[in-house]
Amino acid sequence: MVSVKAVDISKKFESTVAVDHVSLEAKDKEFVTLLGPSGCGKTTTLRIIAGLVYPDTGDIYFDDERVTDLPPYKRRIGFVFQRIALFPHMNVYSNIAFGLKTRHYPKDDIKKKVKEALEFVHMNGFEKRSPRQLSGGQAQRVEIARVLVTDPDVLLFDEPLSNLDAKLRDELKYEIRRIQRETGRTAIYVTHDQAEAFAISDRIYVMNNGAIQQIGTPMELYLEPKTSFVADFIGTANFLGGKIVDINPSGIDVEVDNIGIVTSPPIPNIDEFKTSEKVLVSVRPEDIEIIDEGRGRPNTFEGIIEQSTFTGLTSRLVALLGNTAIKVDVQGSKRFTYAESKGKKILMNFKKCTLIKAKS
Repeated sequence: MVSVKAVDISKKFESTVAVDHVSLEAKDKEFVTLLGPSGCGKTTTLRIIAGLVYPDTGDIYFDDERVTDLPPYKRRIGFVFQRIALFPHMNVYSNIAFGLKTRHYPKDDIKKKVKEALEFVHMNGFEKRSPRQLSGGQAQRVEIARVLVTDPDVLLFDEPLSNLDAKLRDELKYEIRRIQRETGRTAIYVTHDQAEAFAISDRIYVMNNGAIQQIGTPMELYLEPKTSFVADFIGTANFLGGKIVDINPSGIDVEVDNIGIVTSPPIPNIDEFKTSEKVLVSVRPEDIEIIDEGRGRPNTFEGIIEQSTFTGLTSRLVALLGNTAIKVDVQGSKRFTYAESKGKKILMNFKKCTLIKAKS
């Protein structure tokens, strides 16, 4: 297998900058995901890697070989597109065998490879079915088998599950991860779905407006977002603007208008902050605990519930803290207590918070 590198690639379509000096790497056998909202440049980046779009600047490398000028069929890639594109006049066997036939493989080899590919995607016995007789999930499995049978070095996925229902998406994302692990192929996957990316990725590149916002493992991105965009896109976050008033080994104190002092725990990048600097305090709803007593404890504030929504596993509260609406997720038995609690005063304790540099 191979590693993949994109080095300083850019692409404009007329006046629109689709990809803005992006560099990324997928190591050998690694599963890397490009995650971001629609129109952020992730699909264009993937198509540049595939050779379907030529970059205005930058280069693509497979291992140490520059492949920027190679056409897609010479890059030994397998590309699974967003839209299922099986040939409607061919049965499942013929769809999977098509790539091998164009490469003039012997019939016996084709038969063996198609059988192996079908078994790998758990579709053996479907050889004679037409695409019209397949469910969406079955058709996507056949698409993956059609890619695998040509023995690519790199697997590229462009939102392959976006047109399926939620239950099928949940099943197939784990199948795709299983296939990638068992084949040992390098994979680059594009999605706008954070839960999907977290479930299957070794590393994630978060993109917005054509640029990379942050790179990390799912846990790193969730626990240590570097920008307000990443914090809000990766899950849900509350943001409180404030100014640093003290930095010490036990944490950083931030004065937030109309609320008071919020203290962050010790953070790995503490040297990046300085006293009097403006920052955002990011607090996730599940990291806020409603307590019965403890007024005066650090990071404990009084609020008034403005809205309460019971969702089953949690009750999502919206509480007014100073002039800011704060989302709070209540779990366990307390979620029933606060299922209908508009107007109630509560004490909120921030169990964890993250500091993000404010935009200058």
